Amino acid sequence: MSDVSFSERELDIMSILWREGSGTVSEVREALEDSLGYTSVLKILQILEEKGHIRHEKEGRAYRYIPLVQAEEAGQSALGRVVDKIFHGSAELTLARLVSQRSISAEELDRMRRLLDELDADETGSDR
Repeated sequence: MSDVSFSERELDIMSILWREGSGTVSEVREALEDSLGYTSVLKILQILEEKGHIRHEKEGRAYRYIPLVQAEEAGQSALGRVVDKIFHGSAELTLARLVSQRSISAEELDRMRRLLDELDADETGSDR
């Protein structure tokens, strides 16, 4: 897994591109929760492109920006950094903090248990 990291503002913009699939500077500006100038959005998109996270295509007089990095890849990289740097590599501490910080439905808890059971079964099977 490559180390994909974003500043808070870059992540705001990437989230829009992931959700919408692509966007022009104007479309991204409109989708942002707070006001940011055209040139500021353009500069962040250019930085993201320089980093290899997005690409652009000419569309009329504008450019359409398309994500090259998937949200799941960025999330996995970010989560790995959190586990390593904040929870000292402990998945157990990370999970404990996660479930204590938000309400979890019974269905979500059941899915989490199944995932843990599957991981346990995979580990047990690979020990043979």
